[in-house]
Amino acid sequence: MSFSDPLVLASASPRRKEILTQLGFSRADFSFTTLSADIDESHISGETPQVFVSRLAVEKALVGLDLCRVEGTPLVLGSDTIVILGDKILGKPVDEADALKMLSQLSGKVHRVMTAVALTNGNKTVTRLVETKVQFCQLSEQDILAYIATGEPMDKAGAYGIQALGGSFVERIDGSYSAVVGLPMVETRELLQEMNIL
Repeated sequence: MSFSDPLVLASASPRRKEILTQLGFSRADFSFTTLSADIDESHISGETPQVFVSRLAVEKALVGLDLCRVEGTPLVLGSDTIVILGDKILGKPVDEADALKMLSQLSGKVHRVMTAVALTNGNKTVTRLVETKVQFCQLSEQDILAYIATGEPMDKAGAYGIQALGGSFVERIDGSYSAVVGLPMVETRELLQEMNIL
């Protein structure tokens, strides 16, 4: 894998890749490489959701940096998204029963989605944290089971993807749509400008 690009996205998410591609529209020479940065995403006892999601974004960026140091030191972008209902963090469902439980809990309620973004070159790391409120409509068990059968919820925090079929459950949002998808456009652009990539 070549890391000749000055920017690396430490994520295998096609949604984050698409958003980052869109952010480079003003620069004809804008390009980046992607890699998968696997980290331990366990929550540390006593950690607030804000600290937790920010730590994961920074860890992903730093792991990504370690993976591509052999060919120079690019800037590496890491991002992480969590769903919070009340004071409980809803991660990715472990199985279909867990997805059913999560979506049943989200039904008819407002929850929060937090996305943290980190950009690092090893010497300097800059971060942003974005919070969006999401209102779900009432879901029947039939709706939820049909959605789970598509497989979409299984690799997503909170067991839904707003940018795909799960968007049909979202009554309204208050905040950044792209942050709920997984990469807040405005804040990520600010970080790229701060580190002179855009």
